[in-house]
Amino acid sequence: MTRKWFLLGIMFISLAGESQEFHLTEVMPDNSYDEIADRMSCIENEVPLVFNERVKAFVDYFSIKDREYTKNIIQKKELYFPLFSETLALHGMPDELKYLAIVESGLRPNAISRANAVGLWQFISSTGRSYGLHSNWYVDDRMDPVEATDAAARYLKDLYRMFGRWDLALAAYNCGPGNVRKAIRRSGYKKDFWEVYRYLPRETRSYVPQFVAITYLFNHLGEHGFREEPEYFNPELDTIMISQYFHLETFCNQIGQCVDDVLKWNPQIKRGALPEGTKNFALKIPSDWKESIVTNRVTLYDTASKVGQKHLDYLARNTPGSTYGRERLYYRVRSGDVLGTIARQYGVRVSDIRSWNRLRGNLIRVGQRLSIWVLPTYSASTKKLYVSSSTSAKKTPSPIKPLNTDSGKLYTVKSGDSLWSISRSQNTSIEKLKKVNQLRSNTIKPGQSLVIPN
Repeated sequence: MTRKWFLLGIMFISLAGESQEFHLTEVMPDNSYDEIADRMSCIENEVPLVFNERVKAFVDYFSIKDREYTKNIIQKKELYFPLFSETLALHGMPDELKYLAIVESGLRPNAISRANAVGLWQFISSTGRSYGLHSNWYVDDRMDPVEATDAAARYLKDLYRMFGRWDLALAAYNCGPGNVRKAIRRSGYKKDFWEVYRYLPRETRSYVPQFVAITYLFNHLGEHGFREEPEYFNPELDTIMISQYFHLETFCNQIGQCVDDVLKWNPQIKRGALPEGTKNFALKIPSDWKESIVTNRVTLYDTASKVGQKHLDYLARNTPGSTYGRERLYYRVRSGDVLGTIARQYGVRVSDIRSWNRLRGNLIRVGQRLSIWVLPTYSASTKKLYVSSSTSAKKTPSPIKPLNTDSGKLYTVKSGDSLWSISRSQNTSIEKLKKVNQLRSNTIKPGQSLVIPN
């Protein structure tokens, strides 16, 4: 068969029912519908690869309209495909599932979606925790390629057990098993993706066709004018174990290496440091560095433990929505509640409550359960949390002037006291109390010492 090539100037493509115009000056082969269908039928696969107009539109999209995106994926694929294939084989799963990470994240380990799904495999926090992926302000396991890939394989295997078909398992990976079960019921208990297609969420209707198109395209890159020349390779990596606060840039400066490279190999480190209390974190480094690092371990680790900790801890506890160092409580919304009153009750910000509960506005409903993250009870072991969360990183509080007890006796404020109740019980006035005690407002706290004027 003679291959036809063409120079594409202005072309129109119909995707999701809409015509889009774009300009292209690259010479590419002309691939007909029948040619693509024939090639797809020859791909060795376990995941059903149904070819139709919907899939063809996505093949055109990734090979023509968003060609630069596909080129970028080709450049990065050798960073991750060996890991994906090894993990899938270990779990006895189809190798073509590795292409799902392209649909999910574009092979970006630090990708974050609008729904707060994170990593190569786009786990939301609750599903990630169910599969052993934990996160805090400093580290997010969902961004760890090794851990996240293993979790994704186990999750996909569980979904396959639920539905007995890989196409439905993929749909459930995108929209959740509940939505797929609902689509099956509404379709009259059909068990094929394309038979339940119309009853699935809009995004999922595009999700599986995109996977099919990407799977086809990466098996036939040459036929679409792509050159398989990956530009990114990992060196042979080894690990060193970290069990302390560890400032990454300080460590890299000592060994004469680029911190961006180390972060590329350890993308789960979000803030450039590991927090105090870290236990046996496996930091990936090139194998040829290890001997020198181990030889100088004491000096390197000690220096890396002395930079930036106070500042990062302050940021961790004061970033809107941060849960660092806090404990989660649940609050059931009652009639008359608004976010402002709930925030004041727990000493948090309205923006925090919105972030913790993924609220887009201030609307809440009676009976709704809200997650509230609060500082733990004050004690000798937790008092540092209170200090760093209430002081400014830039301002030093003015020193408190000692009370002058010559003008009266001392009184310790009890729970429920107010200046008005104290003035009544001590036979004085609010104005005198404020003047003697140098108070600028009527706010007092349990345990506070006041001078009662004579």
